[in-house]
Amino acid sequence: MLELQEKESKIIENATGVFMKYGIKSVNMDDMARHLGMSKKTLYQFVRDKEDLVRKSVAFFCTKEDHEIKEICHLGLNAIDESLEVMRWVLSVLQHIHPSVNYDLEKYHPEVSRAMKLNRHRAIYDCTRLNLKKGQREGLYRKDFNADVIAKVYISRIDIIFDQELFPTEEHHHIDLYKEIFKYHIRGIASTEGLEYLKEKLKNIKY
Repeated sequence: MLELQEKESKIIENATGVFMKYGIKSVNMDDMARHLGMSKKTLYQFVRDKEDLVRKSVAFFCTKEDHEIKEICHLGLNAIDESLEVMRWVLSVLQHIHPSVNYDLEKYHPEVSRAMKLNRHRAIYDCTRLNLKKGQREGLYRKDFNADVIAKVYISRIDIIFDQELFPTEEHHHIDLYKEIFKYHIRGIASTEGLEYLKEKLKNIKY
């Protein structure tokens, strides 16, 4: 039983990588089996259909995302360094995600998309709120803002990245949008001391 669970976990992990690289709609189950180096019959021993595979892949991605963010938050960095580390991690993830993934999820797998969005909102809110509170305590962020409100505003900005009507993929890459939103966010909340610290940090950072 344990061996089967481990095999299923590996299949889902690899399938997630395939979806992220090629998109979701463009990959059918024949394609997926070929990418995974197995027969479609073997693949169907672990998932019912493509919807089930997409659901499990998204769950895997969200779990990994939660783990990575928590790892960063437990490094003991100051608020700005923590934000920069999260930024670097997000950029590394976006570099390996096909631009159509979010659109494919919303259009063809709406229930999975909603579940992922709820998970992402919770994770981003928790991480951002704690970071904002930490920055205020450290004097690196201004004290005249409500951390709960700003955390929710930040979530809405992240969602905008994937709005195809506002930012069509052929005109705006997700990576560039995230960089702009991050700069807008961090400069808007930083104190005078925080801005000076940020300027020094950015001199040595290429992103």
